[in-house]
Amino acid sequence: MSYYITTTIKGDFNQVIEKVTEELKKEGFGVLTTIDMKATLKKKLDVDFHNYQILGACNPPNAYKALLAEDKIGLMLPCNVIVQEKVPGQIEVAAVDPVVSMMGVKNDGLESVAKEVRDGLKKVIDALA
Repeated sequence: MSYYITTTIKGDFNQVIEKVTEELKKEGFGVLTTIDMKATLKKKLDVDFHNYQILGACNPPNAYKALLAEDKIGLMLPCNVIVQEKVPGQIEVAAVDPVVSMMGVKNDGLESVAKEVRDGLKKVIDALA
């Protein structure tokens, strides 16, 4: 069982990030954080890395439901979506599968929320293809 949902598309890295952000909004997600791993690794380790950004996506209604069911679930929020370009013009977009990531949490109340979030993230990934 894979812990992520992914697709690879052709395009400009920054334009793909914009498209991902738009598609997330359509599914009720906002991007709370953006981590530029290329810039961070260059600054902290002085190493060169390919274009790689982590988008911390959150669907507030579902986050609220999850927090009501399990108050420590904030340790696993927000849902991360990565956008990376290993080969110029080939952009991979991958989203965490919250159903898989929450398997270790023994709380039946989270299952339906995780499935709803996964369905939304899958729609985002599918819309990019």
